[in-house]
Amino acid sequence: MDHLSELENKSIFILREAYSQFKNLVMLWSIGKDSTVLLWLTRKAFFGHIPFPLVHIDTNHKIPEMIEFRDKLTLELGINMVYGENSEALLKKETFPDGNISRIDCCKKLKTEALKNTLSGKGIRYRMNHQSKKYEIDNDNEPFTGIILGIRSDEEGSRSKERYFSPRDKENDWHIENQPPEFWNQFKTDFKPGTHLRIHPLLDWTELDIWRYIERESIPVVSLYFDNGFGKRYRSLGCAPCTKPVDSDAKNVGDIILELESGKFSKIAERSGRDQDKEDGGGLETLRREGYM
Repeated sequence: MDHLSELENKSIFILREAYSQFKNLVMLWSIGKDSTVLLWLTRKAFFGHIPFPLVHIDTNHKIPEMIEFRDKLTLELGINMVYGENSEALLKKETFPDGNISRIDCCKKLKTEALKNTLSGKGIRYRMNHQSKKYEIDNDNEPFTGIILGIRSDEEGSRSKERYFSPRDKENDWHIENQPPEFWNQFKTDFKPGTHLRIHPLLDWTELDIWRYIERESIPVVSLYFDNGFGKRYRSLGCAPCTKPVDSDAKNVGDIILELESGKFSKIAERSGRDQDKEDGGGLETLRREGYM
């Protein structure tokens, strides 16, 4: 069995284990390459069906092409798609793009708080109506107690400290020192009632693995990842005001694989274009401890 197939098998095992052990699951879809690969793996794990909703946290400041891609794929694949947002902060213009708070505080309001309220059902959720092809207010406000995310250990320092099955407290806060051990692929899936859980099926994947799998499976991704004629492309996607492209002439998936194999970015962090990471002292641990995805 080749390396990609081994990764695929382990991720599918974790997805099936999560589905068999926990109720009220959702999967976070950031529209980026990793969570889109996770979406594909889930369809494989459940024979073309995705047995739980996908959730997107819409900051209202994403690059417009990302939202277009989200809705196009949602309709094409028949995805049970839900999105949430921090409407209050947006209405009061308590955001970095409006010039009123720092990037870190903006991430806390538009991502962390929006995620907490969307998961708990306290915030307004919008669900795609596939008949009208429009989002409507979702009257189902039952809490989601488990969330599956496409984070990878090699992507950023604090993520390398994660577990496949990672418990959070009632406020979604992450206590790194209290995580269960996961030796020899033995996963702890027995948690006390009410535990909020995060599940990470892609922890072992690298950036290069992701792109090789996208090529092998012909998975569609946002064209922002490619050089569209300006000598630049996005290596990591986020909000438009805080995310910058890198210098690159990679015009397709094969070009990106060759670029990564060449070592061009071996000394440049994958999230180097994310300005909020720099404001957090070069890492995301502060934000992630408080519930950031």
